[in-house]
Amino acid sequence: MSDAYWNHNTAYHPWILRRAAGRGSVLDAGCGDGLLLERLSHVCSRVTGIDSDPDAADRAGERTAALPNVRVLREDFLTASLPPASFDLVIFAASLHHMDEKAALRKARDLLSPGGLLLVVGLAKPEGPADYLTEALRVIPAGIGSALHGERDPGVPVREAEMSLRELREICEALLPGARIRRGLYYRYLLSWNKT
Repeated sequence: MSDAYWNHNTAYHPWILRRAAGRGSVLDAGCGDGLLLERLSHVCSRVTGIDSDPDAADRAGERTAALPNVRVLREDFLTASLPPASFDLVIFAASLHHMDEKAALRKARDLLSPGGLLLVVGLAKPEGPADYLTEALRVIPAGIGSALHGERDPGVPVREAEMSLRELREICEALLPGARIRRGLYYRYLLSWNKT
């Protein structure tokens, strides 16, 4: 695999890949430099990445140029013209908080075919004592993981989360009934939802 690396986002690639295996058409919304696209290409039939950052999209295109089942779109996910119900899996890997979360989740829901799966590795803003305590408890184990794996920044745009986990849950209750959300070790939450 070309130029693979580890950080708090790629730490969850195995979680995504286990659920993606055998899927037909997959969309990685906010694909960054394309490392996840490359990995998805080995377990899925057709993989589409989309990113509005020109540099990131170019890097993703270069990384996946030799993979015939991968295409990269240099577009904004929210305004891109994508056919409804055309994907078996939609993924946001540390990208949802770069967008209007409610609008992005609504569009992802509409892009999924019946039986399709939505996966989010997300960042949320701490809110209240319980959230801050959870963040504090993660510091040592997350630091150990980073040291053991040699954490590396791939140089893609970053942004602080503005929405709390409570607010995200409220949105999911309205848009994605039955969505499962849990906290991950590396300052991330994991969301999964099946379109039934």
